[in-house]
Amino acid sequence: MSSSLSDSNNNIPSASSDELQFHMDDDQITIETSAAEKSKASEQQDDTADEIWRNIEHNRVRFPMNRDDHREGLKRATTFKYLNPTGAEGVEVLIPTTDHDSSKQSAPASPMGTDGGGGGRDGESSDKSGRGSLDNKTILKPSPSVGTSLLNLVTEATGAKSNGTESGSSSMMDEAWERLRSSFVYFQKKPVGTLAALDPSAEALNYNQVFVRDFVPTALACLMRVPDPEPEIVKNFLLKTLHLQGWKKTIDNFTLGEGVMPASFKVMYDSYQEKDVLKADFGGSAIGRVAPVDSGFWWIILLRSYTKCTGDYTLSERPEVQKGMKLILNLCLSDGFDTFPTLLCADGCSMIDRRMGIYGYPIEIQALFFFALRCAQQMLKQDSDSNRLIERIERRITALSYHIRNYYWLDFTQLNNIYRYKTEEYSHTAVNKFNVIPESIPDWVFDFMPLRGGYFIGNVSPARMDFRWFLIGNCIAILSSLATLAQATAIMDLVEERWEDLIGEMPLKIAYPALEGYQWRIVTGCDPKNIRWSYHNGGSWPVLLWLLTAACIKAGRPQIAKRAIELVEQRLSKDGWPEYYDGKKGRYIGKQARKYQTWSISGYLVAKLMIENPSNLAMISLEEDKKIEKPRLTRSASWSCSR
Repeated sequence: MSSSLSDSNNNIPSASSDELQFHMDDDQITIETSAAEKSKASEQQDDTADEIWRNIEHNRVRFPMNRDDHREGLKRATTFKYLNPTGAEGVEVLIPTTDHDSSKQSAPASPMGTDGGGGGRDGESSDKSGRGSLDNKTILKPSPSVGTSLLNLVTEATGAKSNGTESGSSSMMDEAWERLRSSFVYFQKKPVGTLAALDPSAEALNYNQVFVRDFVPTALACLMRVPDPEPEIVKNFLLKTLHLQGWKKTIDNFTLGEGVMPASFKVMYDSYQEKDVLKADFGGSAIGRVAPVDSGFWWIILLRSYTKCTGDYTLSERPEVQKGMKLILNLCLSDGFDTFPTLLCADGCSMIDRRMGIYGYPIEIQALFFFALRCAQQMLKQDSDSNRLIERIERRITALSYHIRNYYWLDFTQLNNIYRYKTEEYSHTAVNKFNVIPESIPDWVFDFMPLRGGYFIGNVSPARMDFRWFLIGNCIAILSSLATLAQATAIMDLVEERWEDLIGEMPLKIAYPALEGYQWRIVTGCDPKNIRWSYHNGGSWPVLLWLLTAACIKAGRPQIAKRAIELVEQRLSKDGWPEYYDGKKGRYIGKQARKYQTWSISGYLVAKLMIENPSNLAMISLEEDKKIEKPRLTRSASWSCSR
């Protein structure tokens, strides 16, 4: 059958036989603020509240309100609060809302000429009075934690064009949208995703497929686009990947769990049957043959983003969608031998899909796990079966938040504590619970850790702490409110204190520092693609810009994101939108980087759309769950046993 298949999007030969075929549908640097800038900032803070609200009203996003839904996390009429690291009163922005019934909304005309699959935003003919007004608002209050950055951000947003462009970067934004559209993949004449890359100078390999994690920033860009959002492609993607989840998944005679989501899929044309077919990869064709643990989490998070943006609750409430969520959750919440609430994973199970020493309990997976649990908690329907699952979710969320906040957190004080740890503590009152040997702390950590700042380390398991910085896990921890207010502030402080190391000349380092010499040989197995300061081993990835921007806005530090965006705009388009950059400061285009990488393009778009309209953050951010009790246990008294 494979001989009769051809790539219906790029005419690429079919992938290897391991794939399953289905028929269906980026030195510390200190930036001193000039006197002129300080004066300008002071003037900005003198703006009146009414002026600010006029700006917000001018550039608002039309978020419909939940239709009498009991799930508080998905309500539209909510005050969005920026974190305030100084403890002073924060900035509150009330997103205008509208009475909305998803069953009555009209689907927007598809810009691609396809059927609008429901769940779109209200058309232009809808009642304008429902979009929110200045009569229903909360005063935007300047915050010491934000300074004038948020005010500047709001002011600049009012002068931006409707699709997120402004005079200095309009041509780059236009190019980005054009290239993003050219990467759309169609199945039966409907858009279902985007190709990973469109580099005419390189062999396609698996870059001609639709990757679940790669599509997330593209989906967010389509949802955030104004005045013409494109939710149809997001809905089609969610349903198509859900359909693939239901197929039997076998690799070398071993059947994968029922809830596993594909890493990627590809649209092929079957000339024998004369129709489009889907070909999915659940890890059988991946480097190292590892199933993607993060795919299911990203799918749940994206489903919540789609629902939050469009108000289309009918999608998440479909029986098959509810079942898909439950399959993913049951796979992760199943009983085992673990004494930790974290999720045990193999190396290469996430965006870092090659051997990089992240096996065990990597922070990226734990943060995504927490995020997905909280999203599912909001979207699961209330019935006897779901209620039991929700109870399990709530217990896991409480245990996971305690574990990550206490054992993964590292700042100057905690580093000093670990440095002084005693070992071989057998009692349940042990302070050094994982029996970490202080001599195993790498030398670079003592120089890297500033007096002000902190972060969640890469991994914690028996007698092992991976002290490396991983950006995705730390940003997701902020967005999901896994990080406390103080921790989110400390992460932002670290980024500022170690700008040259973590941002450099091209944002952003996926991991820091790079593995070198003997350590590189042992940990990566002499991987030629993950040489020092390249690819996953300290490479700089432009796609991560959207995650940094979202985390910065949530933490009340948008000025950090704006600096990073300015760096990206100097080179990314001119360099051909490469996948990643090499070098300690990210100066060089990656040795094996594909150009016109789709998520480099969409990551930039999402960052711009959020920095120009911070209310977009609501799609990809969760506020702190007040029901999660702050654990009163100490590190030396967390053991308990009952009969």
